[in-house]
Amino acid sequence: MSVFSKSQLPVFNNFEEERLHRKQRLAAAFRLFGRFGFSEGIAGHITARDPEFTDHFWVNPLGTYFGHIRVSDLILVNREGDVVKGDAQINQAAFAIHSQIHEARPDVVAAAHAHSIYGKAWSSLGRLLDPLTQDACAFYEDHALLDDYTGVILDSSEGQRLAATLGQNKAIILRNHGILTVGHTVDEAVFWYITLERSCQAQLLAEAAGKPKVIGHETARLTHSQVGAPKAGWFSFQPLYDRIVREEPDAFE
Repeated sequence: MSVFSKSQLPVFNNFEEERLHRKQRLAAAFRLFGRFGFSEGIAGHITARDPEFTDHFWVNPLGTYFGHIRVSDLILVNREGDVVKGDAQINQAAFAIHSQIHEARPDVVAAAHAHSIYGKAWSSLGRLLDPLTQDACAFYEDHALLDDYTGVILDSSEGQRLAATLGQNKAIILRNHGILTVGHTVDEAVFWYITLERSCQAQLLAEAAGKPKVIGHETARLTHSQVGAPKAGWFSFQPLYDRIVREEPDAFE
């Protein structure tokens, strides 16, 4: 059994334990995306790198509603885009984007992208977020902007360009498209997505109401070190995971 507490990252005895853990977190993440209204037809995907076959990743099957996804529904895709576990199709955009992120960033275990309303609204402005709130400081000097739109990303070359623009950051704003986040755990990547979406919402609301006051550079940097570290993102996901465990146990079937 893995060694795990709510305040400590889990330690695993074998690949099977770690694989199940990642898949359970992934299924819970989709349930949360469903609850938060991040669905938009067949758009959106979250991936988790397989711990043993590190050039493979687990992802949602094409055309399945986020709020219905179970552990047993997840599919495993190899570096060529073939589904090697599961009997569903993969979203071609998911492969074009996530395969290149996982290849460019060996440190990344998970990446999350959806067409959530505030992320795509903010993306149309072609701007980085300002450090207006404590939560937004998690992304201070730690998110990028892909400052054009060339259509649905279906080609690996576009995925490569996205990954190159992301660089070593935890998040990227895709102009006229939406937002994407990455993490060293599924937990971290998913929490960053949720709080980035809400930070987009907060800035849109603040600018609609008036001229917001921006947190100063040094304070924003300090706050980033406090709320933007990988462990902070991971830990912040735990209460959300507990909610799915208690309220939607079928996610783990």
